[in-house]
Amino acid sequence: QVHLVESGGGSVQAGGSLRLSCAGSGYTGSNYCMAWFRQAPGKEREWVALMYTGTGMTAYADSVKGRSTISQDNAKNTLYLQMNSLKPEDSAMYYCAAYGSRGGCATNEIAYNYWGQGTQVTVSS
Repeated sequence: QVHLVESGGGSVQAGGSLRLSCAGSGYTGSNYCMAWFRQAPGKEREWVALMYTGTGMTAYADSVKGRSTISQDNAKNTLYLQMNSLKPEDSAMYYCAAYGSRGGCATNEIAYNYWGQGTQVTVSS
């Protein structure tokens, strides 16, 4: 059973940066699709970025592309999301998610069966 715990959220002004962390445990020898999702009040949860641990392949939603970087520290079993040039519309609860995969990663949240509790990001103008 994979257990995920996010941290690193907070309140920043527009143009600022944050690095979100997702500490994981319970991984088996399989490769995983690891992703960040976010959900703002009154809106549906949306995919932000993903990484396939087997190859290091990454992908980003257009809304964060060029401003965010997803990475992992295998030694620490930790996934990161570095977010720069933050905008008020980036304000949301950010969730880390994962599922075991033999290759390729989905952007649909339905595919992900392991979720963290979320970390809040608030960007003021």
